[in-house]
Amino acid sequence: MSTLRKPQQTVELRHDWQADEIAILFDLPFSDLLFEAQQLHREHFDPNAIQVSSLISIKTGKCPEDCAYCPQSVRHDSELTVEPLMPVEEVLAAAKAAKEKGAMRFCMGAAWRSPKDKDLEPLFEMIQGVKAMGMETCLTLGMLKAHQAQKLRDVGLDYYNHNLDTSPEYYEEIISTRTYEDRLETLSHVRDAGLQVCCGGIVGMGEGRKDRIGLLQQLANQERHPESVPINLLVKVKGTPLEDVDALDPIEFVRTIAIARILMSHSYVRLSAGREDMSDEMQALCFLAGANSVFYGEKLLTTPNASVDRDKALFNKLGINTLQ
Repeated sequence: MSTLRKPQQTVELRHDWQADEIAILFDLPFSDLLFEAQQLHREHFDPNAIQVSSLISIKTGKCPEDCAYCPQSVRHDSELTVEPLMPVEEVLAAAKAAKEKGAMRFCMGAAWRSPKDKDLEPLFEMIQGVKAMGMETCLTLGMLKAHQAQKLRDVGLDYYNHNLDTSPEYYEEIISTRTYEDRLETLSHVRDAGLQVCCGGIVGMGEGRKDRIGLLQQLANQERHPESVPINLLVKVKGTPLEDVDALDPIEFVRTIAIARILMSHSYVRLSAGREDMSDEMQALCFLAGANSVFYGEKLLTTPNASVDRDKALFNKLGINTLQ
């Protein structure tokens, strides 16, 4: 097994990428793009090692937001089973099982728009219990106030996930119940509290290439790059506004992964939602393009994910080791 290697800090990172520069990368011949991404990947990471996280929904459904991709929205008829906040002991049992399967980070998601202070109290024990197992912790709870982010840091939280989802220009086509600025404000609170950031987006939502460029530009031009960058491929769920959107071309998805690696060479780029429907060959190309993190487990919040057994078989075929 490989051990986690901290990204090197010897190469100057850019935070001033222009859209036309990113467009040039998208237009590169596919082999040239992957070669450039793989070179950068090898400078900063073990090319045959992958970081593994596990993600569960600790509170499911009845979210007041109208995110067009999400079955947890109360505004969509997705036939989702609503579940209240899980008891602490059940969450810790799930974390223990995830660790036994090889996950090094345990991520917990709750369907809130913005949690109240009292909502956070049961989560403190969850965070401390997971950390006592020797695992990293991550939460995604929606928008946070500054004092809430600080409190989560004080009790030991390692990462906070808050995705930008798409470009600023396409954002209103996907969500109307919070603004892009709301998302950036939460990220600012998370950074100011000293938490590490997990921030990425979703592609395949009907956006154009210019919007994938815009998303990557927003991520790469943050004052500090996210430590984890999840790139999700839309999982089309019946009852959501995006259930019939045209599928994204797989090669375009791999290009997006490669460019995320080039722009944010020191970050872990996570191949996230959508892996259940990806062939082994498509995933292998994503790893070659610089993806070096995945979610383990048969379910990601409410949507299906590749099985642990399938992942282990794929990693074995590719000679990939999981970080510990």
